[in-house]
Amino acid sequence: MSRIGRMPVSVPQSVKVDIKGRHVIMKGPKGTLERRFHPDMTIVQEGEQLRVSRPTDNRHHRALHGLTRALLANMVTGVNEGYQRELLIEGVGYRAEMQGNKLVMHLGFSHPVTVEPPEKVMFQVEDRGKRIVVQGIDKEVVGQVCADVRGWRPPEPYLGKGVRYKGEYVRRKAGKSGRVGGQG
Repeated sequence: MSRIGRMPVSVPQSVKVDIKGRHVIMKGPKGTLERRFHPDMTIVQEGEQLRVSRPTDNRHHRALHGLTRALLANMVTGVNEGYQRELLIEGVGYRAEMQGNKLVMHLGFSHPVTVEPPEKVMFQVEDRGKRIVVQGIDKEVVGQVCADVRGWRPPEPYLGKGVRYKGEYVRRKAGKSGRVGGQG
């Protein structure tokens, strides 16, 4: 058995789960999420817990077993608490600002970069435009939005300028004449 797949997903009192075959709808204090799962996986609610079972032990079903359980757990956490990722901007003149609900970034291009948030995702800009907080209820969407924002100017290895995740380590290279990071 899958160690992840066989673990039950505990559902808090504030979250309501509606299972219709392979379609699952969750409602909580932060919002509503719905998802379709593979038809081979069986999802059952037993009191305060959700359990996932698989029909056979073949490789495909074993992989889907853990995946389905992890996606259900992410949905429960999302509608109950929500998800948040932080991005840091480093570089002279690099900054971000909010215009309405849109994120506008100045990243050294000849034009500002405007990012419109998808549904159920929010941006916040803090620390004088050097920190971006992305919040939402869907873990997958929050992660993809962060990757898209970071993709506009990933951190470069010589001076470390660019957009990076909070806590991300950027491996630095020596510049010309063996100087490290442009200092010398």
